[in-house]
Amino acid sequence: MSTTSAAAAATTRKPLRDVRGFWRILLAIIAPLPMLANGIYYLLSPTSGNAPFDESVAAAVAHGDRVSLLEWIQIPFVTLLIPATFAVVWVARRGAPRLTTAGALLALTGFCAGLGNLPGTVSLASLTVKEGLDVTTVGKLAKAMEENPIFLISGLLFIIGVTFGLLLLGLALWKSRVAPAWMGIALAVGGFTHPFMPTHVVAGVGLLVAAAGFAGASYALLRTSNQEFDLPPQ
Repeated sequence: MSTTSAAAAATTRKPLRDVRGFWRILLAIIAPLPMLANGIYYLLSPTSGNAPFDESVAAAVAHGDRVSLLEWIQIPFVTLLIPATFAVVWVARRGAPRLTTAGALLALTGFCAGLGNLPGTVSLASLTVKEGLDVTTVGKLAKAMEENPIFLISGLLFIIGVTFGLLLLGLALWKSRVAPAWMGIALAVGGFTHPFMPTHVVAGVGLLVAAAGFAGASYALLRTSNQEFDLPPQ
């Protein structure tokens, strides 16, 4: 092909579609959903998060429909937590680069380890009741899983991600000034205090506070132009 023909083809090539607005709005929608879903889960749960297996089985027997509903409610948490964290990282990275980097490393490492290795939304206690399995046998399985080194390390990393990772990301959101200061503080406080809450109801309220903090990313994304959000297609 001659130089003239190549130039003509380049000028007539169909321009690439700009999808920056799609990703910006999608991240804004996703950001508060995981913590909102997990907060509702904790508020409605008939037992605490670390309840013994026998107690969880008893709750599944007494509140079968609610336990089944809660499994569905928790799906947005395990599915969208990582992209929601990316949303916070994306809006805070310019105004507070070092804080954001440190928070992202802790949070995303913990979330990838926890969501990738720990049990999912369907609990062994619920399956035991639904399928009529032997409680003693499944209880031994649950105990063995809890004491497995991979589960222990993944659980520890996940807690570090929730507490210290979200604490730093909340401070980064506050320092970057892309959202109201109270939203950054809500993210920092809601994440850091979660493991120390006395009851699952109070923990649920704390997670709703964290959801309000994640909404700070939504606030920033909706106020950001596509040009500020990312480079155009090329």
